[in-house]
Amino acid sequence: MDQTQQKALNALEPYILLSKSANSPRAAADLVTQSTSAPNTFVFAELLQTPNIQALQTASEEYPPYLKILQIFAWGTWSDYTSTPNLPSLTETQSKKLRQLTLLSLSTSPSTLTYPHLLSGLSLDTTRALEDLVISSIYAGLLSAKLDTLSQRVDVSSVAPLRDLKPCSITSMVSVLGDWDNRCVSVLGELEGQVRDVRRKAQEQRKREAEHEKVVSKATGENGDGKGKVVGKRGVLEDGEEMEVDEGLGGGRTRNAKRGGGKLSGFARRLGGGG
Repeated sequence: MDQTQQKALNALEPYILLSKSANSPRAAADLVTQSTSAPNTFVFAELLQTPNIQALQTASEEYPPYLKILQIFAWGTWSDYTSTPNLPSLTETQSKKLRQLTLLSLSTSPSTLTYPHLLSGLSLDTTRALEDLVISSIYAGLLSAKLDTLSQRVDVSSVAPLRDLKPCSITSMVSVLGDWDNRCVSVLGELEGQVRDVRRKAQEQRKREAEHEKVVSKATGENGDGKGKVVGKRGVLEDGEEMEVDEGLGGGRTRNAKRGGGKLSGFARRLGGGG
């Protein structure tokens, strides 16, 4: 469990115990005011579930608004408070806490963290008041964030798990999680397909390279030092001169050398003629 959440639960514990003896609507209403004003109390679901607090719903018309106040502190926002008529006035401490809790709810979407949106949603008049609220929330361990005064926005990196779940919200959460799971499966399928394509192309490339090497090896002969190679009816002497091969009697017999062959034959004829 998160340390801030555990601290908030510990802070609420005395009020849960006091609720057992809050048998009158007046005592239960006072307990709501005390619990929402106390330091470090940021979760209220367990207090909401106690019988004497729930009894405020059926008490005289003066007391049901206190139950509504506690519900707003549990999972509502500042705009829920301002838009609901006939609610008790909040003290300065309660107002600050509800704004801090609202900031946690707004932090779930980056689009709601601009200065103009926060000033409107929290009913704050000045940028300084907004920045002071954010700083106090950071020091209280409610969130981790940075103030980007140049871009006029609050960059939130994490929030403490301090907001209670609204009744009947489980179904919508399951639906959202189901959609997220389907998207993850789809993305994984696409990634696996891309991996298969990369492997197939790599295998085809290796095959092409192997075939190319075979062709090159066959063309060059790869017979050790590459000397004395015979290609068709034309041979190569060790000194690099080409020669033609007579395929008549005796198999492969050298006919004459192309380079220097003419000079050698003329010299032999002169010697013969001189004899």
